[in-house]
Amino acid sequence: MRMVDLIEKKRDGEPLTKQEIRFIINGYVKGDIPDYQMSAWAMAVFFRGMSLEETAELTLSMANSGDKLDLSTLGGRFVDKHSTGGVGDKTTLLLGPMVAACGVPVAKMSGRGLGHTGGTIDKLSSIPGFRVELEQDQFLSQVKKIGLAVISQTGNLVPADKKLYALRDVTGTVSSIPLIASSVMSKKIAAGAQGIVLDVKYGSGAFMKTVEDARKLARTMVDIGKALGRQTIAVLSNMSQPLGRAVGNSLEVLEVADALQGKGPKDLMDVCFELGAWMLVAGDSVANVGEGKKCLRHSIETGAAWKKFLAFVSEQGGDAEAVASRRLNIAPWNLPILASESGYVQPFDAHKIGILAMTLGAGRVTKESPIDLGTGVMLVKKAGEWVEAGEPILELYGSDKEKLAEGILLAKELVSVSSDGSELPSLIDEVIQ
Repeated sequence: MRMVDLIEKKRDGEPLTKQEIRFIINGYVKGDIPDYQMSAWAMAVFFRGMSLEETAELTLSMANSGDKLDLSTLGGRFVDKHSTGGVGDKTTLLLGPMVAACGVPVAKMSGRGLGHTGGTIDKLSSIPGFRVELEQDQFLSQVKKIGLAVISQTGNLVPADKKLYALRDVTGTVSSIPLIASSVMSKKIAAGAQGIVLDVKYGSGAFMKTVEDARKLARTMVDIGKALGRQTIAVLSNMSQPLGRAVGNSLEVLEVADALQGKGPKDLMDVCFELGAWMLVAGDSVANVGEGKKCLRHSIETGAAWKKFLAFVSEQGGDAEAVASRRLNIAPWNLPILASESGYVQPFDAHKIGILAMTLGAGRVTKESPIDLGTGVMLVKKAGEWVEAGEPILELYGSDKEKLAEGILLAKELVSVSSDGSELPSLIDEVIQ
């Protein structure tokens, strides 16, 4: 077999066999297939797509490209959650401790940021001392001890996806449904979760721009999960607006700390209660979503979720006191974007807010780009809220004067007010099982 022949085959819209897909994934992991050929193949998949059979085989090939975790030795039923990416999406950091506090252990592998969307591992990396990489025995031991661990993909767990994940980010192939579905589900399979809850986002700030595309992606992943014996539930959620008020790694961790202490933005909490309730259902902890939401709210009200988060940070070497006392590294310059007149803040373009945060340093432009963890954007006023003339709508956090100057120009184009308030769409669209 030759990789160029398989690129041409997919380019021409022909289905690949199981053996051909295994050849591609194994060759890429071994280094026999270079990035430029894999990029060409990914672009062919982007335009030509893959059948469910091809996507399922791609998922299995990636899951089998390295080690797998066996959580059955720990007892209990383990549940994982994945978001397809959005702007200001810090739900994993909230859901982990909330769900664990309700008695369902969470053992999770997460990724770094893709394009204008933030990554859970980048957010956790903003906590001093936090170790995003653990040995397998450490990972399992921590889950057994406190019911919660979140780590980055190691070289031995789904190495095929780790390489392809970074390549897609810089080759314009992120929003391919087969590549997203196989990426997500290969990690879930390798991580050993019996129940999987997927937060499939759509809208300007998501990779899926329409609810129809999001529904197609959700159905693909649910079908893959079912075929592989995992209970899989997909929740479609709207990402036309940033989730919460903070966009940027350290800023989002601080918002998570507030939310776990009962001071979270309503939109963020509504999404977390919905997703978390389904996680508890999948974990056989509650009989229905209503009971699940009640348990999650109780974990916030009693402080159990906050205590679980601090224990989680400490167990992975992080400075929990720095989080609790809000002593994270925040960029030194903070510039407000003021309202020119009084009125209701008009809806933001979530994608452009993400680009703004990336411009300030909070995201990656290329695979090798460093991230400035202290930069980002705060939505002082969200869409539909009233603002007086001269009050801030946004706050920009930066540490590079040139990037900050560019960010100011972008930000001024994003803010507008009107005498008429606008009703925002519902955050939760539907659930697919």
